[in-house]
Amino acid sequence: MRIRPYAWLPWPLRWLARVVTVLLALALVLAAVGVWIARQSFPQLDGVIKLAGLSSKVEVYRDTWGIPQIYADTSEDLFMAQGYVHAQDRFWEMDFRRHVTSGRLSELFGKATLTEDKVIRTMGWREVAQQELATLTDRTRRYLDAYAKGVNAWLAEHPNASARSLEYSVLKLQNSGYVPEPWTPLDSVTWLKAMAWDLRSNLSDEISRALAATRLPRERVDQLYPGYPFDRNPSIVTQGTVSDQRFDQKAEPRLGEDAAATLTKAAEALSRVPDLMGTEEHDGIGSNSWVVSGEHTTTGKPLLANDPHLSAQMPSVWYQAGLHCRTKSEKCGYDVTGFTFSGVPGVIIGHNDKIAWGFTNLGPDVADLFLEQVKGDTYLYRGQWARLETRNVQIKVAGGAPVTLTVRKTRHGPLINEVMGSVKPSGEANAVALQWTALSPGTAAEAIFELNAAGDWHEFRAAASLFDVPAQNLVFADTQGHIGYQAPGRIPVRAKGDGTWPVPGWTGEYEWKTAPIPYDQLPSVADPADGFVVTANNAVIDPGRYRPLLTKDWSYGYRAKRILERVQQAIKSGKIDAEAMSRIQQDSHNGLAELLVPALLQVELAGPSAQAQGLLRGWDGSQGLGSAPAAYFNAVWRHLLIAAFNDDLPEGARPTGGDRWYEVVRSLLAAPADPFWDDVTTKGLTETRDDILRTAMADAHLELAGLLGEDVKAWRWGDLHQLTLTNQTFGTSGIGPIEALFNRGPFGSPGNKDAVNATGWNIQDDYAITAVPSMRMVIDLADLDRSRWINLTGASGHAFHDNYWDQAPLWVNGETTPMNSKPDSIRKAAVNTLTLTP
Repeated sequence: MRIRPYAWLPWPLRWLARVVTVLLALALVLAAVGVWIARQSFPQLDGVIKLAGLSSKVEVYRDTWGIPQIYADTSEDLFMAQGYVHAQDRFWEMDFRRHVTSGRLSELFGKATLTEDKVIRTMGWREVAQQELATLTDRTRRYLDAYAKGVNAWLAEHPNASARSLEYSVLKLQNSGYVPEPWTPLDSVTWLKAMAWDLRSNLSDEISRALAATRLPRERVDQLYPGYPFDRNPSIVTQGTVSDQRFDQKAEPRLGEDAAATLTKAAEALSRVPDLMGTEEHDGIGSNSWVVSGEHTTTGKPLLANDPHLSAQMPSVWYQAGLHCRTKSEKCGYDVTGFTFSGVPGVIIGHNDKIAWGFTNLGPDVADLFLEQVKGDTYLYRGQWARLETRNVQIKVAGGAPVTLTVRKTRHGPLINEVMGSVKPSGEANAVALQWTALSPGTAAEAIFELNAAGDWHEFRAAASLFDVPAQNLVFADTQGHIGYQAPGRIPVRAKGDGTWPVPGWTGEYEWKTAPIPYDQLPSVADPADGFVVTANNAVIDPGRYRPLLTKDWSYGYRAKRILERVQQAIKSGKIDAEAMSRIQQDSHNGLAELLVPALLQVELAGPSAQAQGLLRGWDGSQGLGSAPAAYFNAVWRHLLIAAFNDDLPEGARPTGGDRWYEVVRSLLAAPADPFWDDVTTKGLTETRDDILRTAMADAHLELAGLLGEDVKAWRWGDLHQLTLTNQTFGTSGIGPIEALFNRGPFGSPGNKDAVNATGWNIQDDYAITAVPSMRMVIDLADLDRSRWINLTGASGHAFHDNYWDQAPLWVNGETTPMNSKPDSIRKAAVNTLTLTP
């Protein structure tokens, strides 16, 4: 008897079922083809490969996670091999990044990315990097050249798209003629500009303040940016000197409507820059690092932990590697293991055989927006009309004609608003210029090699002095038992103002002085008396004792306070060990709970909403995957912020979450009739604090009942708060089968935006995770082989490779893997050995 599929269905549903079946079949075929193509680009991990340009044999050992450990006899061979290995695993990522940083995405993707290219070209990242490259030492240029040779050797071996990576095969469907060009040292240096952009500190706060001021008086805007709570939350450095100079911090004028419209165009332009490291929402972005001296550890030697919080992306921004000279000497001085950037030689964060270091974003105010008066090809400055600096750049567009962009610049920087369309002169501010430290040549490329070779605190500080952009908090430990902290960076000194608001450029009052804050005046501490240093983007030092202005826009110290409490608890209960350090990294405590929960419980509710409210009674503030209280509390927080502030603020100034809003709400809870509690859209009705709290709890219950079901006790935070590892290019194509080739997940993750386990999300959207601890590392200076690490995804950038996302499940569960760095442990762990020969 012949079987007729779907015969039991009504005929319209039979047709739909057949269509779905065909689509599923096509998706399966596409996936199968994708897997087959992807495998063509998997790297050779064993055997022998000839690499022209090497001076002697290089060995590459890989463990089960695909992490390479490279052994060479000269520094040039070491970095050449690193370039080759990076290209093996991540060349598409490298190629994509250099197109972003040079404003050439349209060469890959056509006119869809033209605006992004215009913004980058307006800022001129690559032009600045070109100037920077010319100033580097001969040694650094040799290493960059060697790295580029390694990349290009791999590229020459893989002329076909299918041999390079699956992304190139997909790109051919849209852009069949694209062929990658050779790698250059300039490509590596330009990437550092992207790093600086994504960690650019308070520029988004500066814009948000100005946009808020278009609707609110200055005193109400100031409520949204409270000062750092030095009385409740810790600073990093508790001792140090004070400089003689104090800045004028008088209020800047409120913006008029024309200036506000111009600034909105500038904000829109800046928002189009792809975030290669950071997050789209900089409110609350951060990282953790801390170091504990041997007097508090079980081994008698320091422990150092670091987990930078960056974009959740596929593959992870980090690439783990070890770079080892077989014999350390003048011609080969490196024995370093850690996290690298594919496209850049050396190790960014990690340890060598003598010292270890970690980074968090210092967050100083290194960028200002200058409102300008522009007329024709001139701009007003101190009563005179000066001529704009003008240059034309050509942007190639795949599938279309080239586009010519005219970039105009004042003495303060490029006019970024003009990217989004022309602005009609108004007699007031009609243009916005960006002044930013990274738009001048720097020495960050030099710093990487110096850090990698440093052997003690003094050499470390000398290396840190070169890490000018972006400014970072650097924690330090060495095998001799010393610990320390250094704040490096090129931080401007302003003639007037504090950098928190856009300022008029035509008056000449707000200029940056020629020299930045001297390095020797930046906060630093060696072997602090209490035996530990904690950094979590909190205030570096109390400005009451330290006069140079670093910034006013710190993270508000909730993560730092929690880490400090956990470290002190561990010390009191006995000596601290590496496992305790790792447990602290997993801490999911919500620092807002102790403030907000009592206020929520005082509001009377009835019916199902009251059942949800009851989840908060006795809750300890932890935000694990299975927590019903965490799900409800975070939903209440989301709806509270939306209800209280969205009606008062324009887009671009509305809350996304983060601990600044903890402080804002803290003050408002004590002021039940504050105007922010009133919903201005409800005419004839004035809401108070308890009205908004009641509304937020009811809206949260309604939302979660729809998403997770009516049984409040069955709600799980991990069912809401989920991470999808999304490929930066084709992972957002809008074509489901294509996205399925490259993306992985979703899966739930504990924590929230300002827990120590900082899994960030934007309250304006939903609960999806946008920022994460991009890696975790704990270094044991008593025995470096006992150090541990984990990456967000995996070593490989090749979809369907075993190492594409194999570390992600461990990352979610808070697990780590051995951070091997000694020859015996590396060889013992090796599952692949590749020999590169001249």
